[in-house]
Amino acid sequence: MADKTSKVTDDPSDNTTIQSKKSDSGDFPIIGIGASAGGLAAFEAFFASMQSFTDVKVAIILIQHLAPDHKSILTEIIQRYTRMKVFEVEDQMSVRAGCTYIIPPNKDMALYDGTLQLMEPNRAHGQRLPIDFFFRSLAQERGDHAIAIILSGTGRDGTLGAEKIKDEGGVVIAQSPDSAEFNGMPSSVIATGLADYILTPDAMPEQIIEHILHTIEHSPDEHPAAKEQNTLKKIFFILHDHTGHDFSMYKPSTIRRRIERRMNVHQIETIDEYIRYLRQNDDEIDALFKDLLIGVTNFFRDSEAFSVLEKEIIPGLFKDRAADAPVRIWVSGCSTGEEAYSIAILIREYLDDHKHSHPVQIFASDIDSEAIAKARSGLYPASITMDITSQRMRRFFTSEHESTMYRVNKSIRDMLVFSEHNIIKDPPFSKLDMISCRNLMIYMNVDLQKRVLPLFHYALYPKGILFLGSSETIGSFTELFTVLDQKAKLFRRKDNVQKDWQISPSRLLPTHRPDTTYPPPVDNKSPHALPLQKLTEQAILQQIAPAAALVNEQGDILYLHGRTGMYLELPSGESGINNILTMAREGLRHELSLALQKAKDEANTVYVKDVHVNTNGHHTTVDLTVRTVT
Repeated sequence: MADKTSKVTDDPSDNTTIQSKKSDSGDFPIIGIGASAGGLAAFEAFFASMQSFTDVKVAIILIQHLAPDHKSILTEIIQRYTRMKVFEVEDQMSVRAGCTYIIPPNKDMALYDGTLQLMEPNRAHGQRLPIDFFFRSLAQERGDHAIAIILSGTGRDGTLGAEKIKDEGGVVIAQSPDSAEFNGMPSSVIATGLADYILTPDAMPEQIIEHILHTIEHSPDEHPAAKEQNTLKKIFFILHDHTGHDFSMYKPSTIRRRIERRMNVHQIETIDEYIRYLRQNDDEIDALFKDLLIGVTNFFRDSEAFSVLEKEIIPGLFKDRAADAPVRIWVSGCSTGEEAYSIAILIREYLDDHKHSHPVQIFASDIDSEAIAKARSGLYPASITMDITSQRMRRFFTSEHESTMYRVNKSIRDMLVFSEHNIIKDPPFSKLDMISCRNLMIYMNVDLQKRVLPLFHYALYPKGILFLGSSETIGSFTELFTVLDQKAKLFRRKDNVQKDWQISPSRLLPTHRPDTTYPPPVDNKSPHALPLQKLTEQAILQQIAPAAALVNEQGDILYLHGRTGMYLELPSGESGINNILTMAREGLRHELSLALQKAKDEANTVYVKDVHVNTNGHHTTVDLTVRTVT
């Protein structure tokens, strides 16, 4: 046990010490520990077990929900259980290896440039989320050298921050719910699938040390196989075979980082061992797939860009537009829906403020079915209040589960259609006024970006808007788009493009696949000779049965029956496109999308009466039936 009366010779607030340690500020991992009610017992168990690990270069930072008007004695309590130096944080305090830092009462805290920044809370005590706030800064500052631990506590504080830690390659550990006095916080993180380890507090130090020794202190050269493209192809094949999705055109550095993280979780030394492990464990394929799809997003991310969108772009979408002409927007790579809902909120505010009633169709898509399911629910943790004004929270959200969760109001949810969609292989939405694709292309290699940007140009109406992420650009495609606001990453579609760029989406979609053999596709178009009875039956059915289409879960057309031209159309140049939602005529598409999703979710027959379909300038009223076929 440390002698509490001994003098601390390395004062972390000493300026000379801060300067001398700046150069190695990124060399050691930082463990952020969040706790609320019941956290003291968990802290004691953790630090008591941590005592035997004295040679590992690490810093620990504790974030606990503390009463704002009471002096904390947590520093003295923790010092009894550790040989590390323990400090209650003072503003601008430098973080040093071998030290533990504890947030003071009534403060928010962030890590920046190796120092701890204390701030006055901007919310009442019961509404604050100091763990999320700190974890977000820890993820930005330390990346894959960040370790987040969520201990006992009520509510969901820490969940959103854990997402940021995972996205930057860090590790997330949750206390096993049965060992927590209050299991709300760890259970929330576990439910998201973010937790790499679920452990009792006394078991965490050993796992952390193994992770640090195995991962962070390893030289990258000890894993040369992870950088071999031919080895990655084997993993691409395993993923494609199991999930149907091709990752071969994503950035290799991103893929390798996520693979190495999964190897570290299982303490697997070589990529060949990991491939064997993948082939033997379907659950690990699912876990790797989910890690590759981690999408960090939040409401109104990059607030300055959304401000430009609100003030400069959205009014232009409605200028000189006929009252019955819908505004059509596609949010590609929407993840769990925050960005799509943000755009819908801005549009709803504009329509209400200007007393417009224009129809609006926002299509939001993502490759991740779990993310889409969460987006459809419109249910988010209370931590979203960090990104949304109190006025918008009151107007567009309803609190649930004792204010630990908030649901987007139906008036906003009804503006959106969420669907599972793979931008690499599925046909694009078309005839759009705006496309928002933010922080998706940063994961794509150059070749794939060169396919996607012309596809976006095709999908937009003349003078349509393209909204990219803060780290993305149109690159060399200045012939297709003109810059509206470089900082906000807003671009406008150019017209009168050279003929070379006027390409159909079927030529833009990637044909590349990993260099390995896949099962051949089923040919549904092979001609078969039919007996006279079948020919007669088909001729009769074509006269008396309504037009129909058989589609798969993604909406791809497998078979057409009857005269479908009044309801489906193939836009000029779209050779090879056969998705029913892409081909559906105006008026039918929205109702068809909703009906298909409802039939899929409920495995039942869905009826929609009096759907007005625009057919060659005329409106035709039809009844729509969607049923599952087994």
